[in-house]
Amino acid sequence: MKSSDFNRISPYIYEIPKEFRPDMRVPARFYADRQLMEAALGDKCLDQLVNTATLPGVVKYALAMPDIHQGYGFPIGGVVATALPDGVISPGGVGYDINCGVRLLATHLHHEEAAPWLGDLASAIQVNCPSGVGRGGSIKLSQKELDKLVEEGGQWALKKGYATEMDLARTEENGRLEGADASKVSERAKKRGRDQIGTLGAGNHFIEIDIVDEIFDETAASRMGLFPGQIVIQIHCGSRGFGHQICTDYVRRFQQVIHKYGITLPDRELVCAPLSSPEGQDYLAAMKAAANFAFVNRQVLTHHIRRSFEQVLAGKVKNHHVYQVYDIAHNMAKIEEHEIDGRKMRLCVHRKGATRAFGPGSDVLPPEYRDIGQPVLVPGSMGTASWVLVGTEGSMAQSFGSTCHGAGRTMSRRRAKKTVHGSELRQQLESEGIHVRAGSMAGLAEEAPIAYKDVDRVIEVVHGAGIARKVARLVPVGVIKG
Repeated sequence: MKSSDFNRISPYIYEIPKEFRPDMRVPARFYADRQLMEAALGDKCLDQLVNTATLPGVVKYALAMPDIHQGYGFPIGGVVATALPDGVISPGGVGYDINCGVRLLATHLHHEEAAPWLGDLASAIQVNCPSGVGRGGSIKLSQKELDKLVEEGGQWALKKGYATEMDLARTEENGRLEGADASKVSERAKKRGRDQIGTLGAGNHFIEIDIVDEIFDETAASRMGLFPGQIVIQIHCGSRGFGHQICTDYVRRFQQVIHKYGITLPDRELVCAPLSSPEGQDYLAAMKAAANFAFVNRQVLTHHIRRSFEQVLAGKVKNHHVYQVYDIAHNMAKIEEHEIDGRKMRLCVHRKGATRAFGPGSDVLPPEYRDIGQPVLVPGSMGTASWVLVGTEGSMAQSFGSTCHGAGRTMSRRRAKKTVHGSELRQQLESEGIHVRAGSMAGLAEEAPIAYKDVDRVIEVVHGAGIARKVARLVPVGVIKG
């Protein structure tokens, strides 16, 4: 792709018309400014975006958010909706880390109150929240118990004492996707997931202690309990090896059966099946199981973070209580109703590296957020800002209630490790007042800020385009990584 292939139809929207390629069923749209557009031309992500516009059943537009970069089949940052019953579902449109997502926790503490103990807090969280490739946690589940967990989701965590009712009310889908079926999950996936609940993993996953740096929407911030100088915590992780294996299994299965549905694709990584087919239904049920696994994983990590605050701060500050603001997924396919050209349609909305951003009035939101819109959590790259946004009427009208999920990579992990020395990066972050706890220096280097786009610029695009609205900017004071 080249920039001249796109028509600029507004200050923040570029479009490739359906006529660009004979196999396109809908136009392809990309949210960006000029600089982000040029940056996206550095890999094949925009070609991947055009490819998604060829999927059977796709409606309205194939969309990409400003944090777009190359992924498996779909670009990361892609949003594609297909019409039920026979529109397709694609594992590549969800991603390997099913329900990778972000949870924002908040405290009543001002930075000055907690500052003397932030290093101890970071260390306690690192000990209590195991991280690293393949690393297991303290919870060991029998297969029967794992099956219950993935079908019950957040309700399992509530019964076991890891969650509160408020936690679940402030989690997407109340922490449970109905219709998850453990029988559609392979033994290999179950074996990989059995000891990984309450673990962080590696790669771009992290726990971060942040300060609320600036408030942009007083009403929405107040409703979420956010104030300047406040200590808050982000968790960014997903379904670990359990979800990865489910994606692997179903990509293989779909590739074996796609021919019987007469589907022709420009890229085999887009492999898919009609949602109404046995294979499509089986994948949806297994994907929901992985999503529930991830909701519970972030919930148990929340429990461990609360323990860490208790261990470090009990008797030292007046109130070390940690409460949940919201939890949101950014790798999911969801069955939703949206208005398309004036009529309501049931759609399978793929959000891969994109966040649900429902606007005010949505009945899926907790009552306290219903009039402000859904909280949207957008982590930046390590050492840079993160953002709290809310969904808007514009996101419902333009993007199937979706917005960006992060900064978006500009540099591969391999190149980042060649460019950045982890020990030097750690020194730099520490010199900026950020307490760093990392399992490896190579892992730290992979996630260096230089490997990512400017998250503030990404936020300006989605805010300017009207598919999310700024609420608060966060800056880190503690980073825990695998």
